[in-house]
Amino acid sequence: MNRPSRRTFAAFVLATLGLGWLPCGHAAEPIKIGLVAALSGQSALSGEAITRGLQIAIDEVNAQGGLLGGRRLELVRRDDESNPAKGVTAARELIYREKVAVIFGGIDTPVALAIAPLANQAKVPFMNPWAAGTAITRNGAKDNYVFRVSAVDELVDKGMLAYARKTFNTSRFGLLMINNPWGESNQKGLVAALKEQGMEPVASEKFEASDVDVTPQLTRLKAAGADTIFLVANVGPAAQVVKSMDRMGWKVPVVSHWGVAGGRFTELGGPNASNVHFVQTYSFYGKLSPVGTKVVAALQARYPDIKQASDITPAVGVANAYDGMRLTALAIANAGSTDGEKIRQGYYGIDRYEGLIKVYIHPFSATRHDALSENDYVWAQFIDNRIVPVGMKP
Repeated sequence: MNRPSRRTFAAFVLATLGLGWLPCGHAAEPIKIGLVAALSGQSALSGEAITRGLQIAIDEVNAQGGLLGGRRLELVRRDDESNPAKGVTAARELIYREKVAVIFGGIDTPVALAIAPLANQAKVPFMNPWAAGTAITRNGAKDNYVFRVSAVDELVDKGMLAYARKTFNTSRFGLLMINNPWGESNQKGLVAALKEQGMEPVASEKFEASDVDVTPQLTRLKAAGADTIFLVANVGPAAQVVKSMDRMGWKVPVVSHWGVAGGRFTELGGPNASNVHFVQTYSFYGKLSPVGTKVVAALQARYPDIKQASDITPAVGVANAYDGMRLTALAIANAGSTDGEKIRQGYYGIDRYEGLIKVYIHPFSATRHDALSENDYVWAQFIDNRIVPVGMKP
């Protein structure tokens, strides 16, 4: 048996005592970024889009040397199955077992609303790249750890009204809301938006996510004289609305929140799903900025199914997550630490960032945790199963 040399033994002792090799080991410890999202079910396409946006941003940061003296970012995912209870369980596991520095997630507003109190209690920043419920970021917490790069319901609601009046020249609006906290959020927002214009809905209806026929609600809206439907629902329920309208033979404009963009809407809703117009925060169609060109090239290099920009869908999941991750990297760098409170302050210290969606100037403050405004929205529809800005050819 060969005995270890004195030099080898001395190195071992130094390493054991923490006097040798430790700085390198510490520098190599990854900074974990958590993701809680629908990775299965009807909204899985949204979860995959968010994953890809995060991963491209993480790849860029790591290629530039990582953060905090060379520590690489590492994405750790959990599936919430669009279920609030499962979302909380997943977030708790990421916080307390995986020790993530920041959590991303919340495709569904009910899931995000359930995770927000946990994040605030644990003092771990929660960055939301999708769910639009107003109360997610405006949650009343004294020390608020919830941030968002996404749409905000009360702003979207004003945009839906302005878009419908301008595009369709209509004035008798019927509300059709999914019966959950997201629907309630938009119910309030749309009523408030109409009131500001001296108007009110001709009728308002709710329906369940499990409903396979929405004809009764639509019949009442039609009887009330609605000439436009404001729709708030995710993919599956929204598809039932379109199919129910088809069965009725009722054709009026449908202006929707972006829940329809999160999965297989045209497949589930049929050919008339393309008549639904909905809000987005970004599109890869048209002339791209240098950042947009860079992101498309990175996506094509990493994901074989992306041959061209139009294959990136839903674009908002990719774009919101990408910008949210790059802003988070800046916050961690500002913090000089993975401590949650320091990262929270690090978000407030972001000065300028040239992102995918826009150039961000002081995007966050103690009283503003939403980085996007109504000026950052675009309107789209499905054409040939692709999300295309209204008026633009695929």
